Amino acid sequence: METTFDYLVVGAGSAGCALAGRLADSGSDSIALLEAGGHDHHVLVRTPAGLAAMLPRAGARNYAFQTVPQPALGGRRGFQPRGRGLGGCSSINAMIYTRGRPADYDGWAAHGCDGWAWDDVLPYFRRAECNERVAGHDDDPLHGGTGPLHVSDLRSPNPFAQHFIDAAQHAGIVRNDDFNGEEQEGVGWYQLTQHDGERWNAARAYLHGGNARDRRCNGGRSHLHVMTGTQVLRIVFERRRAVGVVAWRDGVEVVLRARREVIVSAGAFGSPQLLMASGVGPAAHLREQGVAVVHDLAGVGQNLQDHVDIAVHRRVASPELFGVSLAGVRRLIGETLRYRRERDGMMTSNFAEAGAFVRSQPGLPEPDLQLHFVVGMADDHMRRLRMGHGYSCHVCLLRPRSRGEVRLASPDMREAPLIDPRYLSDPQDMDGLLAGLDIVRDILAQPPLAVFGGRPLRAEGRDEAEARALIRQHADTIYHPVGTCRMGMDALAVVDPQLRVRGVEGLRVVDASIMPTLIGGNTNAPAIMIGERAHDLIRFAPHVTLRIRETAVVE
Repeated sequence: METTFDYLVVGAGSAGCALAGRLADSGSDSIALLEAGGHDHHVLVRTPAGLAAMLPRAGARNYAFQTVPQPALGGRRGFQPRGRGLGGCSSINAMIYTRGRPADYDGWAAHGCDGWAWDDVLPYFRRAECNERVAGHDDDPLHGGTGPLHVSDLRSPNPFAQHFIDAAQHAGIVRNDDFNGEEQEGVGWYQLTQHDGERWNAARAYLHGGNARDRRCNGGRSHLHVMTGTQVLRIVFERRRAVGVVAWRDGVEVVLRARREVIVSAGAFGSPQLLMASGVGPAAHLREQGVAVVHDLAGVGQNLQDHVDIAVHRRVASPELFGVSLAGVRRLIGETLRYRRERDGMMTSNFAEAGAFVRSQPGLPEPDLQLHFVVGMADDHMRRLRMGHGYSCHVCLLRPRSRGEVRLASPDMREAPLIDPRYLSDPQDMDGLLAGLDIVRDILAQPPLAVFGGRPLRAEGRDEAEARALIRQHADTIYHPVGTCRMGMDALAVVDPQLRVRGVEGLRVVDASIMPTLIGGNTNAPAIMIGERAHDLIRFAPHVTLRIRETAVVE
């Protein structure tokens, strides 16, 4: 097995796939993409509705982490599904394509992240995107039509999602046909990372050359080495320069070397965990874990942010909605056969088909709440099956004030880290969710949905005390953790605006962990943008790359 490469990319999630694929396309350097999980060649990955089988539980494609007990949530442990295998979370997510608002990125630049303002990042969103509305063209100012990442309208919209859109309009929310257009506010259909009725994950976009069944996983590029089943245990340093990694592969430890750079793309939990396991992080915590300190970098693992979410459910006796019943099972069998023949029907659903961006109170400069309308009850991350049919509407806080952290449970990367989002530790976050609950209940009470009846799944409470209790008992993540290797120029920043880890050499972080603050929307598209931009920073930024001499590794 070849063990020396120009670049090592650790983690084949959304950002890692984008970066590795672009590096392979733009030069002849050898790139090794190291992924602990397996390949993504599976019917559940290709089928959009397959997420219902992958999201709720740990398995080959889902780490299914848990948080530490959350005091503001009654001591409950939150559920943190994270993608495992090629494509990472883009292989198990709801495929929603949103970017946030220009002000999100302008805020990054204003706080020291030069080159990350909206005008800087928009070209990378457009370069990545092949939006079916402008497919084949690159003259749209906001959307790309020739990129590798297919973005599509829903193939078979569920009628209840249309009822939700109508109900929201009855409640006074404006219609919006493009959440990534000039304005984000309003209600409408989500666009998805789908193509011809199949999921279009980051691996399919950047590694396989569009072929979901490409067993080589490299799109025919001989200098791109995609190594699945390779768990990186730690980064190897010579003095303060990263020169390779130690990985667990085929039951043994192997050393893989990087002539140019080691690039960590292991996500908001995995990237800080790997840095700390390798000796880069808060010195006191590393010593407690028995890890030799390479560089004392206090910000590693800090600044964890996530979109905390609460859902309202309604039981409705309609097999048009996903659910558990004899009629529903019969329909699902028929829809599965239809999907196999035509790539059409209910199995193309991402469940969260429609949504809205709204303000919790008048006068806010941007929407601060996001709604996801789900065409099934989807209780407790779909981990709790409910008999019958129904729908749910989720509301999440787009710009939470609460901050958490990631810490090592042990120096072994094969063990889950300690994840503490500290949900609702800032009381203003609870106020935002309370306002969101009122907005959701108002929408569900409007005639286009109320005409179908619908019994609440659980007592929702109409006074504030009962609503607070509902949030404490049932709020959880909507799957958007970021910020744990924060970009910036201050003392607590982990990476600089070129994504280089501060205080060491030959090491970058490229994934959602570098976000200084959460963006106002789903985070998959921004993670892919980060991978796209990282490519240009590596290839074209003015710096001298020192090629490491090929000598024995010093550990």
